[in-house]
Amino acid sequence: MTPHWLEEPGAPVTALVDGLPDAAAAADWIDTYRDPLRSVLTRHGALYLRGLPVRTAADFALVRDALFATRAKYQEKATPRSDFGDDVFSSTDLPPAQAIRMHNENSYTLTFPGLLLFGCLTAPAEGGATPVADVRRVLDGLPADLVGRFRRHGWSLVRNYAEHISLDWRTAFATDSRADVERYCAANAIDVTWGDDDTLRTRQVRSAIVRHPRTGEEVWFNHVAFWSEWALDPDIRDVLVGEFGRDGLPFNTALGDGTPLSPEDVAVLDAAYERATVRRAWQPGDLLLVDNIRTAHGRDPFRGDRKIVVAMGEPVALADCAPSLPVTAPALAGRA
Repeated sequence: MTPHWLEEPGAPVTALVDGLPDAAAAADWIDTYRDPLRSVLTRHGALYLRGLPVRTAADFALVRDALFATRAKYQEKATPRSDFGDDVFSSTDLPPAQAIRMHNENSYTLTFPGLLLFGCLTAPAEGGATPVADVRRVLDGLPADLVGRFRRHGWSLVRNYAEHISLDWRTAFATDSRADVERYCAANAIDVTWGDDDTLRTRQVRSAIVRHPRTGEEVWFNHVAFWSEWALDPDIRDVLVGEFGRDGLPFNTALGDGTPLSPEDVAVLDAAYERATVRRAWQPGDLLLVDNIRTAHGRDPFRGDRKIVVAMGEPVALADCAPSLPVTAPALAGRA
């Protein structure tokens, strides 16, 4: 059953499939058409599959295994997710009214998923799309001076782990051992500072611009805008800064040399993402396959029940992406 391809302005390219009886047949269909599907993904960076009989997390896992050669781990957890078993998770368990800004999954780790697969088990009544953005276009749309600063210095991420403001360190690193956290961080170029009340502060520096390991194209690959203090709602930011200080925010980003970002910098990044963003409303059974290095993703606010699952696959090492600056461990230890 050859897919019918749908290309519309403002939406990801979509393969329309019809007539398959169950998830096992869908997995067989994907296995048959894997090469042309991956070819389309290489050209476009993201691909919808519509009409497949994917109704449960188990169905989703079955078609995931037909698409991915290997699974990828979710490392340095940053947002709450539900675990449905078999490496299938909820996309993110954040309040429906909250938009999730564009980002490349796990851009702050030294190994990250090369592919993401999203699946719609329950479509929301309103909103809730998973928009995607071509990060080649994002990079091309940024001012040369801003790109130059990030190319020279990379970007830094500071995280504060505490139950009352973010994920605690035990959840983020999947361990109860401080020694395990320190070993992981030492091996992954992360500076560690333990605080009072069982809190943890980490800092890491990464390249903001990398090259796709298959195509060699440069892309804007990071969480700079996503986790900037200027991405917070102003009222929430004022409360958090007032209580914890700028160094105590759950997340914050800067240039790799520690130079803070301005609100104007983040507005420029947001505008570049918006110009490159496309979206399609979810329908039950839809799948969205994403090249995580070529394409950023986010989430629109929504109303009603929404159940979107996600799986990660085909891990890629940062070292294989020609990062614009070397990674050392620990990363610029001691700088704020």
